[in-house]
Amino acid sequence: MHPHVIVVGAGFSGAVMAERFASVADQRVLVLEQRPHIGGNCYDYKNEHGIVVHQYGPHLFHTSKQEVWDYLSNFTTWHPYEHKVLSRVDGKLVPLPFNLNTLEQLYPSQQAAYIESLLIDQFGEGSKVPILTLKKASEPALRELGQLVYDKFFVNYTVKQWGCRPEDISPEVTARVPVVVSRDNRYFHDTYQAIPSEGYTPLFERMLGHKNIQVETSCDALRRLTLDAATGTVCLDGEVFSGKLIYTGTLDSLFSFVDGELPYRSLRFDYETLPQREFQPATTVNYPNEEAFTRITEFKHILPCNSAHTTIVREYPQQYDRANPEADVPYYPVFTDKNQDAYERYRQMTLRFNSLTVLGRLADYRYYNMDDAVQNALSTFASLHK
Repeated sequence: MHPHVIVVGAGFSGAVMAERFASVADQRVLVLEQRPHIGGNCYDYKNEHGIVVHQYGPHLFHTSKQEVWDYLSNFTTWHPYEHKVLSRVDGKLVPLPFNLNTLEQLYPSQQAAYIESLLIDQFGEGSKVPILTLKKASEPALRELGQLVYDKFFVNYTVKQWGCRPEDISPEVTARVPVVVSRDNRYFHDTYQAIPSEGYTPLFERMLGHKNIQVETSCDALRRLTLDAATGTVCLDGEVFSGKLIYTGTLDSLFSFVDGELPYRSLRFDYETLPQREFQPATTVNYPNEEAFTRITEFKHILPCNSAHTTIVREYPQQYDRANPEADVPYYPVFTDKNQDAYERYRQMTLRFNSLTVLGRLADYRYYNMDDAVQNALSTFASLHK
């Protein structure tokens, strides 16, 4: 195959770009994926008990972007699913984000009713109040509520997730943690909330199944691609490639770490299949305080199946280490000014290559929800294909 377009990475960003170039631009596309499967971190499979398991932790689709919903609906039917999370606090499983139902479960009834009235009077029903706002409130009861949410739900979870000290947590991060003044226990409130009815992998198979697309998995693209910064030339297997190169991986690896490594956090997943129909009452239970892991997810709650077994996964945050097979998946960029400056230097290197387009969670050094990644890819394709 002599491709017009090379796409590195078969997650959402790469798959959308490949599908659009193949079907809309009618160009031959070569997709190079380092893992032995397509789908990126969304990859899932059905285990021997008929349970659809997400290999890289739970991926729960939600969007209010009509374009994204309509686009993905070309490749899947949907199973309606509204995500609900519980958090283990003081021996109780209570709704998260913290809302009026959580308030009732953690406070004596009279005190809960009083705090509820304060919240509604000051912020209005349905509002989302950052805990930083509550901690600065004039009412002592609201300040105490903000401190409780910070202490019991947020700070220890964040320390585990990011491997930092409590005093290193930025107030800007704290400000994003809300108390929800309602009794809606849903974790997301988007217009569309659903899971591909057969799982994510069949969705990706349909996206990448176009006759113009060739996919090579278990392929180290950076061993086959050569980028010459002096001339802006890209070579594939030693021959000059004059088409478009779409890259969705890490920029430091693309440029052989010439300006150092970009820091990430990684995750370790411990899966367990149990001979019982249900393990916990919700898809995800957070453990902010007592355990080394941050949460447990039970997959039968996402796509139900009639099995006498259930499969769960415990998530352990850890430092990313590309040399360690147990910690070599970069999940979350570590956002500091220093790291952003380092990323920007790599981003400037990409501008030397007219044929190179970088996008996606890793290449942009940003955290994207799935719908963000899809919309970003659709917009990027539209700008390239005029």
